[in-house]
Amino acid sequence: MPPEWPAPGGSGSQQFHLDLTVTDLDAAEKGVLALGARPLDTEDRARTWRVYADPAGHPFCLCAC
Repeated sequence: MPPEWPAPGGSGSQQFHLDLTVTDLDAAEKGVLALGARPLDTEDRARTWRVYADPAGHPFCLCAC
């Protein structure tokens, strides 16, 4: 079972979390969304990272280098 994002009350485990470094956040976002990811925390476009869930629900981040 995938973890919840964000974990309610800070409880629970993410199990495993990937931070993927990319050169273009917008292009990488288009790619992961096309592959079935869904946004979890992507509203602040000024940040250098965004959080998504894979199709099974596991969170991962895209980070600008």
